[in-house]
Amino acid sequence: MVILGRIAAPYGVQGWMHVQVFGDDPLSWSKLPKWWISSNALADGPDWEAFQLGDLRQHNGIVVRFVGIENRDAALCLRGNYVAAPPSLLPTTQPGEFYWHELIGLVVVNTQGEAIGKVAQLIESTAHHVIEVQKPNGQYTLLPFVNQVILDVDLIQQQLRVDWESDW
Repeated sequence: MVILGRIAAPYGVQGWMHVQVFGDDPLSWSKLPKWWISSNALADGPDWEAFQLGDLRQHNGIVVRFVGIENRDAALCLRGNYVAAPPSLLPTTQPGEFYWHELIGLVVVNTQGEAIGKVAQLIESTAHHVIEVQKPNGQYTLLPFVNQVILDVDLIQQQLRVDWESDW
């Protein structure tokens, strides 16, 4: 499953809820036949419960309503749960685009050809996204996900080329 976001606070009294979005195009999620929800982002397929989307609209981010969730109390029960979808149902990316989950595990190589480590996770922050890289010695380093640092993402070669020194 690919984590798309997390259910935040209820919105109104008719079962609507805010979704904290972990992607760039949440309006395209309205085309998904179902949304899968779990309290555990690392859960296996059977641990995700499928919900049919009733409605989705933009309002300070996005708000959604699921079929069968008709009031604020029911929406409140879903607060904090993760929203996901199987990778096969996600829209196809264009050249030069990728999903965050595709970056996990890529080898991070600097401009000198040195392998710095592997992408462990991506972190969304207010200034810019950050990648956490696990070094061969087990330690972690954080790199800003900005054009000055991230030079190339090569999903075929499973590499992320960066302008970053190995001892930073």
